Amino acid sequence: MAEAFGAVLKKWRGLRRMSQMQLALEAGVSARHLSFLESGRSHPSRGMVLRLSDELQLPGAARNQLLTAAGLAPAYVSRALDDAELAPLRQAAERMLERHAPYPAMMIDRHWQLLEVNQAAQLMLGAAGVTKGSSLIDALLDNAALRAALDNLEEVERHSLARLRTELAHFGADPVLERAVARLQEHAAGHAAVPEAALPAVIPARYRMGGQVLSFFSTITQFGGTGDLMMSELRIEMLFPADEETRQVMEAMARS
Repeated sequence: MAEAFGAVLKKWRGLRRMSQMQLALEAGVSARHLSFLESGRSHPSRGMVLRLSDELQLPGAARNQLLTAAGLAPAYVSRALDDAELAPLRQAAERMLERHAPYPAMMIDRHWQLLEVNQAAQLMLGAAGVTKGSSLIDALLDNAALRAALDNLEEVERHSLARLRTELAHFGADPVLERAVARLQEHAAGHAAVPEAALPAVIPARYRMGGQVLSFFSTITQFGGTGDLMMSELRIEMLFPADEETRQVMEAMARS
């Protein structure tokens, strides 16, 4: 059976570390009314559910959960990537991947599964056997070739763990991300202590490829202005050269 609205709301309020009073003030309602909503003594309107979702910064799936728990229709639909309605978003993603050449770029879902890659990413990741459909989480943890190719593996694991924790906090609960966080925490526990020093401006991932070490930092793009659940969870990750040598190598590879 679906959870009651009050229980779902209370769970998310706890995850966001907000008191009833704080959430009530942010949403512009009385603390008494919010207490009644959580206890089941009052039933929320659709507008109230969406207002509370905004203040709790809920992702689309959680908004749907809160709406259905209140007996209301969900707000977000998850379409297939090849759905005609998604054509403008799909074309935008393809354009970003292609135009990022000669540097690597990839599109991943919420579980870090590779959905699309440009030619540079295909060349770089393919050398370690990581292709479309692969999970970057599984590859980082289990792919011996990729782990051997990462010149600063421990640093990449630490930053991946921090990123996964942030994403897990955003989604609230996700068994795949929870398992990944647990496994990366085990890896991190065996690492040497991180020196207490200021972090550099650029924290790259360094790949060994063709006898050279290529150094990249990344940016992550998400889709705004979409009511599609699947598209709202996609990420486009674009890698940029962190030094002049990497830039020259990637541009020479593109010319050849």
